[in-house]
Order: sequence, then C-alpha cells, then structure tokens
Amino acid sequence: MPARRGRASGAEPSRVPMCEHDDMATTKGPAMRPTGASVAEFLARVPDEQRREDARRLCAMMQQITGQPPAMWGTSIIGFGTYHYRYASGRQGDAALASFSPRSQHLVIYLIGGFENRHRSVLARLGPHKTGKGCLYIKRLDDVDHDALRELIDRSVRVRKGIGQATTQPGSP
Repeated sequence: MPARRGRASGAEPSRVPMCEHDDMATTKGPAMRPTGASVAEFLARVPDEQRREDARRLCAMMQQITGQPPAMWGTSIIGFGTYHYRYASGRQGDAALASFSPRSQHLVIYLIGGFENRHRSVLARLGPHKTGKGCLYIKRLDDVDHDALRELIDRSVRVRKGIGQATTQPGSP
C-alpha cells in the first residue's frame, strides 16, 4: 500500500507497514491467536521444497529454544508458547513467545521491536538478512550463522518472558 501525503479532514493518517504483519498490531481485538490448525499440514503445503525444509528446521530450533510445541497462529504463522503484553495505553493481549512464517521470498522471523538496534553485533555475525519493524528476513537457513540466529531468538524470548512476568505480577523486577 503506497503512502499518501497529507490526509482528508478528520481521516486517520495512512501508514506503511514496515513488516509484512505490522498491521496486525493496529487491529481491534486479538488479530493473531492459536487456531488449532495442523502445523505439519501447513508445512506440507509450503510449495518450495527448500523453504519447506528450512521451515521444518526453524520449527525444531524454536521448539528447542522455547521448550514449547509449535502451533498455528492465524493462517500462516507458526508460534511457540505465549506471553502476555500490556502497553502503557492499557492495550493488552497475548502473543507467541517466538514465531515465524515461511513466505515465498523469505523466512520471516518475528522478534522484539528494536532488535536491529539492540543486537547489531549478533546481526553482523548472522550473514545475509533484511530487517523490518520486529521482523528478520532470511532467504535460506544455510546462508546464516545458526548460533547467531539462535541467540537472536533466545534474546527475544527472554525479553518477552520478562514482559509477561512484569504485567502479571505487579511490583516484580
């Protein structure tokens, strides 16, 4: 969706999502939640053989990092575990601790917002990638450093676990 300059009187300003799923955060109600659909069936339908194998390997990596089984979130995101978030505005909800989507052009890995600024040294070790707001895009799993990728996912999960604990237990550090 192209950005528009200006806006009509009383209209909301347009915004261009920086991540393929950035618009999910702006919808009312829970945009993404576990659906109960089969992860194995979803992965079997990924058309590109290499992307399908990469998705299976990434699925195993995220399951090992989180200690949680994979679940379909919406129609195309595989998530692991949940955490509860609460913004200063009062908006709150539940999201996956770790998640990814095997898109046609990239594996999209959903990390904490601002990771590209917080973890520059890890991203420098990672190898070829692109970033968006809370999204890491990689073409092939074999093209990146797996230790660096694990570190990024693990750090994101740890932050999310901390956020969940802080919102459910007032006064926790």
